[in-house]
Amino acid sequence: MEQILAFCRPGFEAEAGRELTDKGAQCGLFGYFEPEKGQGFVRYSLSGAETAETLLARVALEDLVFIRDWFVVLGHCSLPGQDRVGAVITGLGNLDRGYPGCARLEIRLSENNSDRDLGNFARKWVSPLSRGLRGAGFLKADQNAPAPARLEILLLDFQQAVMGYSLEGNRSRYVGGIPRLRLPASAPSRSALKLEEAWKVFLPPDQELDYLGGGKQAADLGAAPGGWTWQLVRQGMFVTAVDNGPMNAELMASGQVVHVEGDGYSWRPKRGIDWMVCDIVDQPRKTARLAVDWIAGGFARYTVFNLKLPMKKRYDEWLICRDIIVTGLAEAGIGYRLRARHLYHDREEITCFIERTG
Repeated sequence: MEQILAFCRPGFEAEAGRELTDKGAQCGLFGYFEPEKGQGFVRYSLSGAETAETLLARVALEDLVFIRDWFVVLGHCSLPGQDRVGAVITGLGNLDRGYPGCARLEIRLSENNSDRDLGNFARKWVSPLSRGLRGAGFLKADQNAPAPARLEILLLDFQQAVMGYSLEGNRSRYVGGIPRLRLPASAPSRSALKLEEAWKVFLPPDQELDYLGGGKQAADLGAAPGGWTWQLVRQGMFVTAVDNGPMNAELMASGQVVHVEGDGYSWRPKRGIDWMVCDIVDQPRKTARLAVDWIAGGFARYTVFNLKLPMKKRYDEWLICRDIIVTGLAEAGIGYRLRARHLYHDREEITCFIERTG
């Protein structure tokens, strides 16, 4: 049976499975999902004659919110205490199906893996397993050679692994969809990492300077103590920080921040600016309407904002908020690009990005 392994935040397996089922059905592909509760991945099986690669050809990863990364499952492999490399080579050799040529190998672990020994083993195993696979002809001789796919091994534990491949044009830039970021000591709050991750996920990698270059004007709604403002200042932007709470003193000393004590939902600039960012914890539909007003009204060209989702209806609430955004911007008659993702640094919220294009 054709199967895809889709990675998500642990605890959001049902949302990821529902989203993939809906997206597949919209493309005429049908299947069912089996969530691995709390493990951070979902097994999605196609119920018809179509292949898993067909689904990946019709559904773009960047259009998914709760799925961070994925790969096509080739099969499962039992790992003995000795010669685990040989077990994988045998497992690939016994497959009754082909797959695209691969030049590189990635060994993955579940996001919430707490076995340090397994993590250390995975890091050390990459090199001997790659050598063995090249020698057996399952990887190209030159690891830097162009290849349409990458071989994937998910280590469930020391005894079992899932074998698969990810496609070059439809997988995350970051393994598991997780950019590895560090929080500088100067950041006022840990929320700063959320905005940095959003930029890395949503902005074209070769155009970041066009979006974030110095001298731009920005507004941070619900700014205190200033984690997101700090990120904007780092990019050389001039920021209006809107919040009734106090801002970080060192950040205010930069000379690039004006603090407006007020309600982030009601404040508007006198003229259009480049960026509006918002990390206010409030009703998600209220925040969705706020974003529409800013973009449709010409108050900002770009916006990143968070939608705090209710515990029991997270996927359904996102669909309602998406409809508010799509309908509102369509009624305004403007061009736009919308992206949304449940980021690694998100918890019960998802992060959205809108770019006004018309």
